[in-house]
Amino acid sequence: MMGPGPIMVLSQNTKRESGKKVQLENINAGKTIGDVVRTCLGPRAMLKMLMDPMGGIVMTNDGNAILREITVQHPAAKTMIEIARTQDEEVGDGTTSVIVLAAEVLAVSHQFLEEKMHPTVVIQAYRQALEDATEILREKVAKPIDLEDKAEVRKVIQSCVGTKFIAKWSNLACDIAMDAVKTVTVQEG
Repeated sequence: MMGPGPIMVLSQNTKRESGKKVQLENINAGKTIGDVVRTCLGPRAMLKMLMDPMGGIVMTNDGNAILREITVQHPAAKTMIEIARTQDEEVGDGTTSVIVLAAEVLAVSHQFLEEKMHPTVVIQAYRQALEDATEILREKVAKPIDLEDKAEVRKVIQSCVGTKFIAKWSNLACDIAMDAVKTVTVQEG
């Protein structure tokens, strides 16, 4: 015999919502987070003035730093901030770009939901677009390079490691990366 299900204690003001209204609120929350950091992107990036917990003032145009400092309650907004944290942990750069891109994806999906498309159809379309874009990149954009040609390899590495953090030392970083890869490379055949 099974006992009672889980017991949930909620405040009296809590209410459960579902449906289209919640979907649109989630989209708006994601777009709002994107709007916060959108102006931090690009050559004309604007500084944001933040007050840290100690009362000091910090000025930054680093989207990830801004998202670390803001406090949000909305679950969709928290998810957007988690996207930035994951990007920072896994790659170390591109947090602002990821948030702006995710906010744009949400903004476009808003239109489809207004046209009464089911969310699973929208997600299926996004997955198909991802597959199509990957295929186009593989077949029409990507090109093979000669791994013995240092100049070609350096261009590839510079596009990956030539970020804002090491722009001044990118040649040295490329040389270190090439040496590191050659040190651990095992040639077969």
